[in-house]
Amino acid sequence: MRPASAPSRTYVTQFSDFSLSPELQKHLANANFTTPTPVQAGAIPPALEGRDVLATAQTGTGKTLSFLVPLIERTAGLATKGASALILLPTRELAIQVLEAYKQLTRTPEHGKGRGRGHHQSSGRHDAALVVGGLAEGPQLEAIRRGAKLIVATPGRLEDYLTRNLVSLKDVKILVLDEVDRMLDMGFQPAIRRIAAALPAERQTLCYSATLSPQIQQVTREYLKNPARVEIGSVLKPSDRVELRAFEVPQEKKQELLEHLLGSHDGSFLVFVRTKHGADRMARRLIRSGHSATQIHGDRSQSQRNAALRSFAEGRHRVLVATDVAARGIDVADVAHVVNYDMPKEVEDFVHRVGRTGRASSHGIASTFASPEEKHDLRKIERRLSITMKKFRVKANETTAQSA
Repeated sequence: MRPASAPSRTYVTQFSDFSLSPELQKHLANANFTTPTPVQAGAIPPALEGRDVLATAQTGTGKTLSFLVPLIERTAGLATKGASALILLPTRELAIQVLEAYKQLTRTPEHGKGRGRGHHQSSGRHDAALVVGGLAEGPQLEAIRRGAKLIVATPGRLEDYLTRNLVSLKDVKILVLDEVDRMLDMGFQPAIRRIAAALPAERQTLCYSATLSPQIQQVTREYLKNPARVEIGSVLKPSDRVELRAFEVPQEKKQELLEHLLGSHDGSFLVFVRTKHGADRMARRLIRSGHSATQIHGDRSQSQRNAALRSFAEGRHRVLVATDVAARGIDVADVAHVVNYDMPKEVEDFVHRVGRTGRASSHGIASTFASPEEKHDLRKIERRLSITMKKFRVKANETTAQSA
């Protein structure tokens, strides 16, 4: 693969400036999309030209629209027997969100259905297939058999369908790899490689990642050809709307500190722990102490995860305990407080975790618990992100935190 191009620069200031069909422009206007975000302004023009795109941008920057717009425009009117586009994502929740966004941009009114370039995909109901684990196979396979032109999938379930010869990808013209860094973290690289092998060599590939680690660079060498490079700001920077606090606390006092914060602060708490077993144990402890808590992690069924997210979002559970992998699809407004009960393994995970609060125009608090043995990890996060957290110290014989 040739080196990636320099980061794309564009002077597009309105969606109406893009060279799009009248029908798609109308859908964008109806959905109140008027001014592109930086990632949309940077990625859409080269993608519309048919170029591969490598974009580094965090969740919440408008990535979904930046690949859906060119995908819809470039696949409109293609006469393919099977799917002409494939979007791979790390979680079911994200896949469902992307499918809903696609339907919003492809629905046509019941009357006045036209033909030609401006007619995008009848109604958005029958031309896309959701292919994810944890949900019934029947509707997914039926959507594929009906001739879905877009497949929105998680790698594990799609690879399973490929192995069983239940789906063909030989007509795919556009591949989107969204949140590829998280897919690799979840161990999907072998599945992605086998899926890519089932695709035509001549295709357009759009790749999105929050980071550009050596692992991601390897993926770009495998799947992208001379990509346009879109880099949106610093991909490693917590929001200014989040107050960052660090507590130096002995490991055996962390639970007590968490319950102290729950008693002294209002609002919802999203608590991050390292393991699935730890998430279950933490939720049980909090419930025993009288707190309304639930948990989300990779071993819970899809219905359990949906129920936990719904009850947390609706306020029936004040505390949601989560592992990093399971939390990737969490998009809950008004999370007041994020707690890093266990230190994140990577600096990128810290940014992702604290980004669950302080969303939109609201403010939030992110508290990180560091045992004395973890002080070095805390300093590494501060150095890497060029931040200084407000420090507190909890001594072994005390129950309250003192400013350090």
